[in-house]
This record gives sequence, structure tokens and C-alpha cells, in this order.
Amino acid sequence: MSAEQGSTSSIVPEMPETRTEAGQQHAEISDRIRGFNEAYYINDEPLVPDAEYDALFNRLIELEARYPTLKKNSPTQEVGAAPADGFAKIKHARPMLSLANAFSREDIVDFLARIRRFLNLTAHSPVEIVGEPKIDGLSLSLRYENRELVSAATRGDGTEGEDVTANVTHITDIPKTLPEDAPADVVEIRGEVYMARSAFQKLNETQAETGGKTFANPRNAAAGSLRQLDPTISAKRPLRFFAYSFGELSESLAQTHWDFISKIKGWGFVTNPHTTLLHNTDEIMAFYEELGNQRAELDYDIDGIVYKVNDFELQLRLGFVSRSPRWAIAHKFPAEQARTRVKAIDIQVGRTGALTPVARLEPVTVGGVVVSNATLHNRDEIERLGVQVNDLVVIQRAGDVIPQVVEVIVDERPDDAVPYHFPETCPKCGSHAIREEGEAVTRCSGGLICPAQAVERLKHFVSRNAFDIEGMGGKHIEAFFDLGWVQSPADIFRIEEKHGDALRKLEGWGDKSAEKLFASINERRTVPLDRFIYALGIRQIGQATAKLLARHYGSIAEWRTAMNDAGTPDSDALRDLINIDQIGPSVAHDLIEFMAEEHNRDVLDDLQAVLTIEDVEAPQVTDSPVSGKTVVFTGKLELFSRNEAKVKAESLGAKVAGSVSAKTDFLVAGPGAGSKLKKAEELGVTVLDEQGWLDLIAE
Repeated sequence: MSAEQGSTSSIVPEMPETRTEAGQQHAEISDRIRGFNEAYYINDEPLVPDAEYDALFNRLIELEARYPTLKKNSPTQEVGAAPADGFAKIKHARPMLSLANAFSREDIVDFLARIRRFLNLTAHSPVEIVGEPKIDGLSLSLRYENRELVSAATRGDGTEGEDVTANVTHITDIPKTLPEDAPADVVEIRGEVYMARSAFQKLNETQAETGGKTFANPRNAAAGSLRQLDPTISAKRPLRFFAYSFGELSESLAQTHWDFISKIKGWGFVTNPHTTLLHNTDEIMAFYEELGNQRAELDYDIDGIVYKVNDFELQLRLGFVSRSPRWAIAHKFPAEQARTRVKAIDIQVGRTGALTPVARLEPVTVGGVVVSNATLHNRDEIERLGVQVNDLVVIQRAGDVIPQVVEVIVDERPDDAVPYHFPETCPKCGSHAIREEGEAVTRCSGGLICPAQAVERLKHFVSRNAFDIEGMGGKHIEAFFDLGWVQSPADIFRIEEKHGDALRKLEGWGDKSAEKLFASINERRTVPLDRFIYALGIRQIGQATAKLLARHYGSIAEWRTAMNDAGTPDSDALRDLINIDQIGPSVAHDLIEFMAEEHNRDVLDDLQAVLTIEDVEAPQVTDSPVSGKTVVFTGKLELFSRNEAKVKAESLGAKVAGSVSAKTDFLVAGPGAGSKLKKAEELGVTVLDEQGWLDLIAE
């Protein structure tokens, strides 16, 4: 979707009052965030402004803080989007993660406080921070072996990126060899590919003169230039590179981030000259204000500042959450604003049946980007804004992407303004549109008879984080669905057999393109269990939750049996499911409801008939006495924080559970341990104090 055709959302709706409404809002925002990620990371065409994305993302975090069971169903646990078609793929030796965001002084204070709590430091313990400008470009990982550059990969989905090695050889900021003082085996240097503003202007002038594509902003130009299938095109583009971190290293380079930056600068890498060592909140905020004031004078785009804990030992202890390090955060700059008019409001129907109103805007340029659409989210948001057709509205943008609706200019409402009446029926199938009590979203009640829902579910199934079938895009799904070829997921794997000849004769197809699609489909006949579970589109089951379930149950047979058995109240299977760390009654309910539906069981049977679903081999740390064991922590831990204890246990191959059961191997009990300690004693579970736990894992 191009920038001109993209959609944005308006201000985030009010915090829901009930658990049910929170789950629905969380699921809706999660779907939208994943769509935004794919557009930004894969298509280089962002659909929403940074401010809107950040606000939606922050709402997910707020919902998860109030209802922790939602956390595993969240893009907050995911990174980027899968690599695009056409490039070979490179698996990152260490994941390339995203960063959590900060927007205010209070957020920075909270960030530092979280670090101290996790490390069990006092409120005034010094923690050095390195501040770096957040470059608005494309993340890149460079791998050196025997001091020679051997590969370059984009971030992709954080685990696997695109091989763009041939496209970086002309970038003068990237050394092709490392000096003798660099490790001889493996060094991975990471940073950001960008295009200077002055170079961007000249490139667009040249493109316009020669009839080529012009770019909306330097970030798009840099991404489009780096991700050219023809390296000779990339070589003609004025790309630059700032180095700022590392991936796999065969030996340590420094004890602090500050010293690391100094070392790689000596190796010939370009590091940002504004990088600064900071010691407290006041210094951090002063640096933020200073760089914000200089932002317009820089010859490259930045959209904030990244703060990192300087000490690598502290970084190691802090570790990571699913999508970001605990020791770093991005402090974003404020948004820009403009005014335009709402020409119409349309309805889109999602895979869960959600009816989403979309405002069609008079095209307006905000910071060089033309925008024409804005998603209004739901009925309540329209009412809260008071928006009417033909209204003048304020929109804002941050970075280089499309704006969000901020407010309606009521004082300038025209005489021809028309109130919008939310539909009572689905515009796609005519079924009643129902809003359940306590929920913000209105849904089509048509279910499987609604073509819009069926199509969106199929799109999810083939999406990049699910089956990732190259060449099977949204338009193809819609076309095959209309033809009656693909009505359920398993039909995808029968296209060649049943409709191969017909497909080759379709307009826009042919032998070569059809064979390429069939090859892509056949490559996905063997799929990891976690991708399979995620692809099913079960509510509240995001990528992280799917991985958690896959690791816990190990095989499709065990998972299906457990989900069926969990449908029996007070069963061992239900208790086992809920006992999985950070999976609670709400997620369990959605899993059980999915498996209880006969149609869904038929879909699973049909898929298992055409697929090989790989079992999960649990990671084993063979030299750890707790590898493969289940551990529960309880009471007030004094030698380490609860989070640090959990992270350490998992790194040693242990499973951390939320409550004690017959499957628990160790209970680590600090002062004040209560019911969990009593139950462990009743079940004969080994109970350790904190020092006993430390002694055990040190063996």
C-alpha cells in the first residue's frame, strides 16, 4: 500500500473498563500493528505516523499491565516483519530486536527505575547511559569472518533478514576488511543505512528528470535503494551507514558501550558524532532538548534518541523481553500537524468481523508526505471525536509517515456537514452488526458466511509470520476465493492438483509464475508447530503465545489432545494450561472455545492431511542441573529480583511456572512465602531458599 493510499487511525480509544472489552481492544490493535509492521519493514511504505503507531503500541502495553495474560498475544513480543520475496535469507546469529519507546521525562524516570529494580539497586545508585541519535533509516547487520566482510542482512523479522551483501559493497562507511586488532573469527557490527537529506534531494531531482520513481522521504529512498534486486542500481544510490551495536562476537571487544563505539570507530566505521555519555535524568533531558533543537540542521533524519546502559555486564544481567532489550529505550520527538477535510467515511471488515470506519480525506501534505485516509477505529471513537462528513480536522505526523486525526475543528464546521450513522448490518454480507456488552468493537455476526471474514482469515494464514507463502498475497487470496478455489486453508495446498491448468490460463499468470507459486506452496508443506498454531488465527494467540504453546506441548497431537481435555472444568489439562507462565484463564478460554468448534476441528484434520507439522525439540542446556526442570519463584526475593531470577532460570533451560503443581521440580521461596510453599510441601516438591538456588545453578 502506497503512502497516498495508506490508512491511519485516530486517537487511541479510552481504556476499556472490563476484561472482555480489553481483550477485544487488544486483539484489534494487535492486528493493525502487525499490518503496519509489514508495510513499514517489508514494503518501505509506512501507513501510519510514528506518533500513532507509538500511541497504539503504548495502549497494548497499558492493557497488558492491567491484564498480564494479554501479553503473549501481542506485537509487544514481536520484531519487525518477515523478509521480503526475491532475496535470499540470512538467519541472524543473535536476534535483531526493536526498542521500547519513551515520550516524556516521566517515561525516562520510569525506565531508569525499572533498571534499578531489576538489578536490586538503590534508587540513587549510579547507572551510566549512552545517548545516540535515533537514525530514521534501515537496520543492517554486517558479518565479518577472518576479518573479511562475508554478509550483510536487513533486520527482517528480527530472526531472519534479507541478504543484501552485494548491495552494500559501494557504501564507503562500511569497511570491507577489519584491522589486525579485530577478532580473527567472527565479528558482527550493526547499524543503520540512511540517505543524507542533501543526497535525497539530488536523487529525486535526477529521478524526476529521467522519468524514474521519486521518493517521499529519505528513509524510503534509503530502504528502496538498499533493497534493490539489481545491485548495480544500489551502487548508484548515495547510501551512508552509522554503526552503533554488535551481534555475534567470537571474543569480547570492550567492557562498556562507550569503549565499544571508540574501538569500532578506530576500525574505520562511522559512528554518530552526537553520541554522548550521560549520568542522570537531568543530563538525559538536556541532551534530548539540545538535539531536538539541532534536528532541523542535521543532514540526516532522526526521530528521537536511543539511550543504552553503558556497562555490558549490567546489559547482560538485564537481558531482554520478547522484542526489546531491558537496557535500552527510544525517546521519541513530538509530532507535526496539519489540517484537512473528511470527504467520506467507509467501513472495512476484518478477519474477526470487526467493523472499522475509515475516513477518506482530502489529500494533504504533511512534512512532504501526501495522505488521504485515516482509520477511525470504532463507533465510540467517531462519537468521541464528534467527526462528521465534510468536517475540517487536525491531523499530525511524526517522523516521515502519514498523520493521525487529532481533533475536529468544530468552530469551522460547514453547513453541509453530515453526521455519520454507524451501520446496523455488515456491508459485506448483510448480517447483523452486533456490539457485545462491555466491548468497544462492533462485529459482523455472519461468521463463516461473511466473505470478508473468510478472506481475511486466509490472508492471515499465508502471512509472513504464519506460513509465509511467497507469491500468495492478499490480492491472490481474494481472487482464488472468488473463483471458489480456496475456501479453507487446506485448499491452498490443493491448488496445483485441482486448479493448476486453470491457473496457468488466468490473466496475469502463465507457466513460469504458476510454477513459482506451486514451488512456494510446496516449500511450506512442512511447518514448525508454533507457526502452525499462529496461522490458525485464534483470538489472543500471537506469535509469542504460539511459541510458548509449541514449546510446552511439543507436538500437534499433544497440543490438540491437551486443548480438548482442557475443555473439561477442573481438569488436570486445564490447570496445566493455565499454569504456563503468563497464560491465564482468558487465553485458555479462547483456545478451548476454538477447539470446541466442530468446523475448526475439521480444518485442523484437513490441514494435517496435507502438511507435516514439526515437533518442537525443547532447548537443552546439558551442563545445567535445572535444564528441563519446572521452577516456581515465590515470596520476597532479596538477593535478586523476581524478573532477573526468571530470566536466569530460562537461560539455563528451565521452565518457569506461575503456580505449584505435581509437575513442579523446584520452589524457590523467599521471605513471606505463603500458599505456594504450603502446597509444595504437601506435594513433596523440593524447596530452596535463594542461596540454595544460587548454589544449585552454580554447580
